[in-house]
Amino acid sequence: QLQLVESGGGLAQPGGSLRLSCAASGFSLDDYAIGWFRQAPGKEREGISCMASAGRFANYAGDVKGRFTISRDNAKNMIYLHINSMKQADTGVYYCAAVLVPASNMCTLIHRPGKYHIWGQGTQVTVSS
Repeated sequence: QLQLVESGGGLAQPGGSLRLSCAASGFSLDDYAIGWFRQAPGKEREGISCMASAGRFANYAGDVKGRFTISRDNAKNMIYLHINSMKQADTGVYYCAAVLVPASNMCTLIHRPGKYHIWGQGTQVTVSS
């Protein structure tokens, strides 16, 4: 069974930091592009970052660029999202996702959730003072 499980969400203060983790099981991340998505209350799910299977570079949505960092550790089959300088607008459920795209150096799927076929269950992040 192909599975992603997020962890690390919780309550954070404005200006604070969190690290979200996403553990993959049932498959190897080596040939998969990965993405993080966020769904704020009352809003549609939006793409915030993605990284290609073989890429060293990542794409970010405009409002998170410079504050969020996506990373992957294929040896551990893990995906991470580091969130810094948190804002109340970062509140939402965060999902990690993966799609099979072998040997790709650039991810262009940041705003295309329909392309991903493996999803985690989501982890809640709340930013509040």
